[in-house]
Amino acid sequence: MSMMKEFRDFAVKGNVIDLAVGVIIGAAFGKIVDSLVKDLINPIIGFIMGKPDFTNLYVVLKAPEKAIEGAVTYDSLVKAGATVFGYGAFLTVLINFIILAFIIFQMVKAVNRVKRKDTQEAPPAPTPEDVLLLREIRDSLKK
Repeated sequence: MSMMKEFRDFAVKGNVIDLAVGVIIGAAFGKIVDSLVKDLINPIIGFIMGKPDFTNLYVVLKAPEKAIEGAVTYDSLVKAGATVFGYGAFLTVLINFIILAFIIFQMVKAVNRVKRKDTQEAPPAPTPEDVLLLREIRDSLKK
């Protein structure tokens, strides 16, 4: 029974729950960044590069062993057994990472700024009455 109590105490601690909430929010945030890159950024880059589908940028290194079914895409080439250098998918993941890292950097920077303000704006502690009384006695003796 002792092990169950230890596990419950561990699982209910604030740090574990904060971590769980962070993981869940991070997963949802990752989906938002994926959509941002896939649906907004990649079409712009694809338009500039002249290819409408940025994720289908590839170079065929070795011809496929089987016949290709349907349109010639990265997936159909891989299924047919071709050796394909798929740099478009890698660039998509790289853009996702850069955007996510930049957003996390900005969030950490904002939190640090708020923490700094909290420590700088703390008012000084009031001077104790006995110190004030001693200062008055000192000042009166100087006269």
